[in-house]
Amino acid sequence: MSHWPPYVSVAKRHANAKKQMDRLRKKGKNIQPIEKTGRIIAKSFWGKAWCDHLETFSDYDNRLPRGRTYARNGSVCHLEIKKGQINAMVSGSEIYKIKVNIKPLSKNLWQTIRKKCAGGVSSMLELLQGKLSENVMQTVTNSQTGLFPQPDDIDLNCDCPDWATMCKHVAAALYGIGARLDHSPELLFLLRDVDHKELIASQVKIPSSSHLKPHVSGDLSDIFGINLELSDLELPNSKPIVKSQQTHQPKKRSTTKVASRKTKNTKIANSKTRRKINISRGITAYHVKKLQKELALTDSEFAQLLGKNIATVRNWKKMNGVLNLQSTSLQALKENIYRLNDKGS
Repeated sequence: MSHWPPYVSVAKRHANAKKQMDRLRKKGKNIQPIEKTGRIIAKSFWGKAWCDHLETFSDYDNRLPRGRTYARNGSVCHLEIKKGQINAMVSGSEIYKIKVNIKPLSKNLWQTIRKKCAGGVSSMLELLQGKLSENVMQTVTNSQTGLFPQPDDIDLNCDCPDWATMCKHVAAALYGIGARLDHSPELLFLLRDVDHKELIASQVKIPSSSHLKPHVSGDLSDIFGINLELSDLELPNSKPIVKSQQTHQPKKRSTTKVASRKTKNTKIANSKTRRKINISRGITAYHVKKLQKELALTDSEFAQLLGKNIATVRNWKKMNGVLNLQSTSLQALKENIYRLNDKGS
C-alpha cells in the first residue's frame, strides 16, 4: 500500500486551509498568506532578483516547478520572515509546516557590499524600490558575493512525508519569499541580519574641489532627510572650529606694530571664544546652512555630499523649526560635527 495520502482537489484544499487559518486567527496568530499571483510570482526588483537567484540552484531543479505552481495558486497560506528564519504553512493534502533557517550574511561580505555601494544609494525610497545604479544592482544581486544566500547557507525542513529535502512545499515557501519582497523588500535585509540603512550614502566624502582637505564620512544624506532646527548647539568634549576669516576686526591705531599685534591677539581670542555647533535642542535650517558654511561647499557640492538634489537642500534651508531626525541620523550628524571641530582646532 502507498504511504501517500489520497488526492484532494485544489479547490477543496484551499477551502480546508481557509478554515484552519481562520481558526488560528481566532486564537491570535498573525496569519500572513501569499495571495494568488497568477503566472508572475514577483514583479519588483527585489522579488524577481530573489526568484532568479533561487533558480540558479541546480540541486533544486526537479522540485522548483511544482513549488512555483503551489505559490502561484495561493497554496502558501502563511509565510513569516524573521531574522535568519522563515516559518510557513503550505496547503497540500493537508496543511504542512515549513521551517527554513538561513545563516546571517558574514560581516566581511557585508562590509565589502557596503564599500562597493558607497555613495550609490542616495535614499531609502530608492533602495527599497530597487531604483539603483547598474553597479549597485550587480553588487547586491551577485550570485556569489551578493545579499542572497547560497545553498550551504540554507537549512530546509518540512513535516510532509516526502523524503526529499527540497519538497514542493518548501519550494513554494521559497517562491513565496519573492512575492513577499514585492511588498516588504526590507525583509531581505532582516533575513540576512544586516541593516539596510547602512547602504544609504555610506562613506560619502567631501568633493575634492573643496579646499577643506579632511573628509567627512557617515550617513549625511539620511541625517538631513527629515526635520532639522539650529540654535547654535554645543557638543561635549569637542574643540572649536577656527574660521579662516574673522568677523571682528581690531581698531586701527597709528602705530603699525600695535595694530598688527592687536589683530593677532583678537584672532586668538576669537578662536577661543567661538561658539560651537550645538545640536542639544535639535537640528534646524540654521544648522544645515552652518554646516555647509563650515565645509565651504557650494550648493551643488553640498547636495552631492548629502546625496540629494540642489532643490531639496535649498528647501531644507528655508524650513522653520526643528527637523525631526531618526536616532541613527542624529548620531551620524554628531560624529561628523566632532570631526569638524577636531580638524578646526
